[in-house]
Amino acid sequence: MKIAIVHDWLYTYAGAEKVLEQIINCFPEADLFSLIDFLPASERGFIQNKVVKTSFIQKLPFAKTKHRQYLPLMPLAIEQLDVSSYNLIISSSHAVAKGILTGPNQLHICYCHSPIRYAWDMQHQYLREAGLLRGLKSWLTRYILHKIRLWDYRTANGVDYFVANSNFIAKRIYKVYRREAEVIYPNVDTDKFTPSTDKQDFYLTASRMVPYKKIALIAEAFALMPGKKLKIVGTGPDYKKIQQLAMSCPNIELLGFVADEQLRLLMQQAKAFVFAAEEDFGIVPVEAQACGTPVIAYARGGALETVNGLDSAASTGVFFASQTKEAIQQAILEFEQQMVITPEACVVNARRFATERFRSQFKNFVLAKYQEFIKK
Repeated sequence: MKIAIVHDWLYTYAGAEKVLEQIINCFPEADLFSLIDFLPASERGFIQNKVVKTSFIQKLPFAKTKHRQYLPLMPLAIEQLDVSSYNLIISSSHAVAKGILTGPNQLHICYCHSPIRYAWDMQHQYLREAGLLRGLKSWLTRYILHKIRLWDYRTANGVDYFVANSNFIAKRIYKVYRREAEVIYPNVDTDKFTPSTDKQDFYLTASRMVPYKKIALIAEAFALMPGKKLKIVGTGPDYKKIQQLAMSCPNIELLGFVADEQLRLLMQQAKAFVFAAEEDFGIVPVEAQACGTPVIAYARGGALETVNGLDSAASTGVFFASQTKEAIQQAILEFEQQMVITPEACVVNARRFATERFRSQFKNFVLAKYQEFIKK
């Protein structure tokens, strides 16, 4: 069995890459393909230092820092990667990896982090946050996204089996492609993120600072609660906006980028982790729970599957119903009044997403489908 793993792009080690790492651990003999590969030498361990076969986008100007600007070329680029000599193709896709070309004698299994969010149900939010609601550039972007949708729907036919990272994404896959998907939750390193009894008087949020993560909204909510401390970890396009707010609010501390060890310590010490995004799954809230830290989360998306609300027999967090400052404030107050959330419950809940569980479920699923495939 000759195996190819196809990933959208490689330039950082984030949530999708943590899943990719475990897919490679399941099938270490596989060859790896990606549109681009700009991982530094010091960060290539998670792909087992594999030589990555890349697309022509790798050689285009500014591809290292502006690869998303080449979205119109990505469907063409992924189709030029040649996997015709492989029996089994596993795509790890949140953009275009699932569009890899395969034949009738090849089995293609897609671990889908999400259909292309900004081309489907999140298009209007993307256009709004990018300042593309009107004008010629707006209409050009809308046309490109329209063409991407047509291509994305068509290429779903090339996938034999979909695996979704949550029930939320399984519903999105069915809505977009009319295809059923097996749900296998992403892995969380529950051995690395461990609980601590050294809790301190601050709340924590950590994320890449892009608009849909709503870090600025969390900061604005805490600006209205000067008696409650918030620490923010992360960098990104919204950093300066959040920095300006933090400078005028002594209770908000902006830490920027921190090393993994420091982030883990902050998660262990925080009284609660605040999470305001509508995420497909959301690994960070599970990491916080593995540290024995409750989560205050927006009640949409994957958080509904990873956090147990106050109505649960083993509560691990508090939900708020809308992405507003007032809703976050109310949830903070509700959290401080509750007496039922324990670190032990948080840790037990997080262990549902342990790495060993992911490897076992995913590998067994792939091998079972391959055995069915070769018997046909």
